Amino acid sequence: MTIFVTQDTINAFFDGRHADPFAVLGMHETDNGIEVRALLPDAGQVVVIDKETQDEVCELSRIDERGFFAGVMPQRDSFFNYQLQVSWGKDVLRIEDPYRFHPMIQELDNWLLAEGSHLRPYEVLGAHFMECDRVSGVNFRLWAPNAKRVSVVGDFNYWDGRRHPMRFHQASGVWELFIPKVALGDLYKFELLDSNNRLRLKSDPYAFAAQLRPDTASQVSGLPEIQQEMTEARRKANQVDQPISIYEVHLGSWRRNLANNFWLTYDEIADELIPYVKEMGFTHIELLPISEFPFDGSWGYQPIGLYAPTSRFGTPEAFKRFIDKAHAAGINVILDWVPGHFPSDTHGLATFDGTALYEHADPREGYHQDWNTLIYNYGRNEVKNYLSGNALYWVERFGLDGIRVDAVASMIYRDYSRRDGEWIPNQYGGRENLEAIEFLKHTNYILGTEHPGVMNVAEESTAFAGVTLPPENGGLGFNFKWNMGWMNDTLSYMKLDPIYRQYNHDKLTFGMLYQYSENFVLPLSHDEVVHGKCSLLDKMPGDTWQKFANLRAYYGYMWAYPGKKLLFMGNEFAQGREWNYQESLDWYLLDEFHGGGWHSGVQRLVRDLNKTYKKQTALYQLDTKPEGFEWLVVDDSQNSVFVFERRSAKGEPIIVVSNFTPVPRENYRFGVNIAGSYEEILNTDADIYKGSGLGNAGVIDSENIESHGKAQSISIMVPPLATIYLKLKSARKAASPRKVSKKKAEDSAETAVKNASASKSAKVSAAKATKSTETKSVKSAAKSAGAKATTKKSADKAATKAATAKTVATKKVTKAASAAAKTTVKKTKQKENA
Repeated sequence: MTIFVTQDTINAFFDGRHADPFAVLGMHETDNGIEVRALLPDAGQVVVIDKETQDEVCELSRIDERGFFAGVMPQRDSFFNYQLQVSWGKDVLRIEDPYRFHPMIQELDNWLLAEGSHLRPYEVLGAHFMECDRVSGVNFRLWAPNAKRVSVVGDFNYWDGRRHPMRFHQASGVWELFIPKVALGDLYKFELLDSNNRLRLKSDPYAFAAQLRPDTASQVSGLPEIQQEMTEARRKANQVDQPISIYEVHLGSWRRNLANNFWLTYDEIADELIPYVKEMGFTHIELLPISEFPFDGSWGYQPIGLYAPTSRFGTPEAFKRFIDKAHAAGINVILDWVPGHFPSDTHGLATFDGTALYEHADPREGYHQDWNTLIYNYGRNEVKNYLSGNALYWVERFGLDGIRVDAVASMIYRDYSRRDGEWIPNQYGGRENLEAIEFLKHTNYILGTEHPGVMNVAEESTAFAGVTLPPENGGLGFNFKWNMGWMNDTLSYMKLDPIYRQYNHDKLTFGMLYQYSENFVLPLSHDEVVHGKCSLLDKMPGDTWQKFANLRAYYGYMWAYPGKKLLFMGNEFAQGREWNYQESLDWYLLDEFHGGGWHSGVQRLVRDLNKTYKKQTALYQLDTKPEGFEWLVVDDSQNSVFVFERRSAKGEPIIVVSNFTPVPRENYRFGVNIAGSYEEILNTDADIYKGSGLGNAGVIDSENIESHGKAQSISIMVPPLATIYLKLKSARKAASPRKVSKKKAEDSAETAVKNASASKSAKVSAAKATKSTETKSVKSAAKSAGAKATTKKSADKAATKAATAKTVATKKVTKAASAAAKTTVKKTKQKENA
C-alpha cells in the first residue's frame, strides 16, 4: 500500500516545523481511497472507529516509530465521522481527532479581523467553548501572521508542541484549532516558531482567565454572558449635571486578611467595601486596573492579560458578582484601563511572532523609557481592534459603568518625556501621535454608540484641546477629564505655611480661567500619596491641629469647587502615612485610643460633604457652565480668604467661604446677590469634626450695606483654617444700600485673578523678615481660638487677639511687599498673556 506522506513531511512535524497540519493529518481522499493519518507521539497502536456504528474500521500503520500513523479505509469511498482508539502502553483511550473538523471561523469574521474593524474580536479570538459535529470542545484562535508554526500546548497534551499544531488562515493571519474534550480551567499557552525560527511560549492575548503570578499560563474560561442593558438610574448617575463623587480603590490593599495579611476575595471585598462606600455617600467606585498583571508593584498599570480579571482575588464570575452587588447598592463602578503601554515580559505581547506585532519596532516610537514598557502601535488595525474591543468587553460582559483611561498624555504626544532626537515626528512633522488620537476617538465613539450613558474619563495632564468634545466635533470624545492643573496648584498652595499663602493667592484662582474648557473631575488620586510625596495629611503645614484643620478646609473647598470629585482610599480618614500596596489601610486610626478623634473627625466630614453635595443641587448641576459659579471675594490675598457662590439651574445659591490662615475672621463682610436670610449648613471647623467650634449659629440676615460691588452684604464669623457653606433660607426684596463699607470688587473673575497675581509679588524675601513674629502671634491666637473658644465670648476674645497680632505683623510686611510688587507686576502680566 502506498502512503502519500514523505519522510521529510513526517520529520517536519516532529521537528515542530510543519505549518499546514490539515494538509496532511486527518481524513483525505487519495488515489488509493479514503486515507486517515494521525500524529500521536509515543502511541503504540491506533484503530479507526466508525462513530455512528462504533465498529472498528481499520488499524492504522505506524509508519514512523515516533508516533506517525496512516492507513487506507477498506470498503469506504466517502468521508465519515470517526474516532481514534489509541494505546499508550497499557492505557487505551478513545479520542476525537482534532484534524477531522472543518474550519470554524466565519468568512465575515475573517474579513473583519483582517480589516481591523471587528467590534467584538474577543468573540472570535482566544479560547471558546463550542460544539462541532455534536462534539464539545474548545476552539483556539490566535493572531500571529508572521509565525511559521503555532501549536496549542497545555494540561491536555503534556505541553507538547508537536501534538496540536494549528491551521493558518492566510487572509487574516489567524491560526485556529478545535480540540475536543478540553475542560473548564485547563491551563494552556501557544507555542510559536517565530519568523526567526525561534521557539516562543506565549500566553493568550484574549484569554478570559489566567494563572496567579509568578505562573503565566492562560486558563480556559467561558466568555462572560452579556450583561443587561444599563438601567436608567445608572445612566443618569454618570451625567454631567449629576453629583459624582468617586472613591478610588486598590483592591489588594483596601483591607486585608488580619490573620495572614493576604488579599481578600472579590466576594469578601464586596461584602465590606460596598456598604462602606454607601455609608460614606460616594456615588462611584473606581478600581485601579484589574486586568491580569505580573508585578504587584505596578498596581495593575502594566497589564499583560487585558481580557482576564486578575486571579489575585478570585474568578471572573466572582468579579462580576462584585459589580452586581455595587449596582444593587446604587453604586456605579469605573475601571482604570491601560491601553497606553504593556510590559516586555517574554510570555506577553512583546515581539509576539518574532516581529514587533503589537508594538513599534523603532524604540523612538515603541519604547516607554519612563516605565520600561512597550508602546502599542495604534496605526495597526488589528492592534486598535484588540484594544477598542477590550473596552467594549469590560462594559458589555461585566456591566461596568465607565472606564478611566490611564496616561492619555503619553499616548497622544510622540515626544512625551523625550528629548530632541529621541522621538519621530508624525507625517506632518508635528509632535502629536495621530494614530493614538484616532484610536481614542474610535474607542469613545464605539462606547458611546453601543452603550449610551457609559462614562469615559481621561487622565490627561496637558492643555490638549477638546478632550471632552465629541469626536464628530473634533474632540477625543471623553465625558470627563482629570483636572491635573487644579490638583497641582491647590496642593502646592496647601503645602505652604499660611504666612506665605497670601503671596500665592492665584494658585487657587487661576483654575477658573480654564474651568469651562473641559468637563472636569477634581482628582486626589493614588499618585499623590506614594513615592515620597507624603500622605495628604502630611502635606499640610503646622502642628497636629493645623494639619487636620488645613485638610478639612481643603476638602470643603474641593467639594464646593466646580467639577466632579475623586478621592483615593484612606484619604477619607486622613491616613498619616503614604499608601503601601502591600498592606491594609490604617483602619485602627479611627479608634479613639489610637487616632484621638482626629481621623474619625475627617471621616465624618467627608461623609457629610458627600451628603451635602448630593443634596444641594447648586454644588453640582452647573459644573460645566459659567453661570453656576461667581467669585464674591477673590482678591483678599492678605487674609487668604476666598468667597464664591455656586448656583443651580433655578438660581438657588450656596455661598462658600474658605479661610486658609489660622486666624479667625470676626465680622467678615462681603456682598451677596440676593437679599435675605442665610444659614450655615456645613462648617469644617465644627466640634464634630474635631475643629475649634467657631461658626455662625442661627440665621444670618443680609444688610443694606454695599460691599464688593453688591448692594446687599452679610457679616459672618469665618473660623480659622476652615470652609463654611451658607444656604439662602429665605429671600426678601432688597432696599437701597445705606453705605459702601469697602471699595468695589472687580466683577470679572479674570480681572480679579490678575489683581491676586500681582499680590504674589511679596515673595519669601519680604516674608522672612516678619515670619517669626507673625507665626508666634498667629499660632498663639489660633491655639487659643481652637482650645478655649467654646462660647461666643471666648471666641470673640480669641479672634480679637489673633486679628491684633496679624495687624502688627502685616504692617511690617507691607513696606517690603510694596517694593517687591513693582518689580513683579511686569512678569505677572507676561505670564498671563502667555
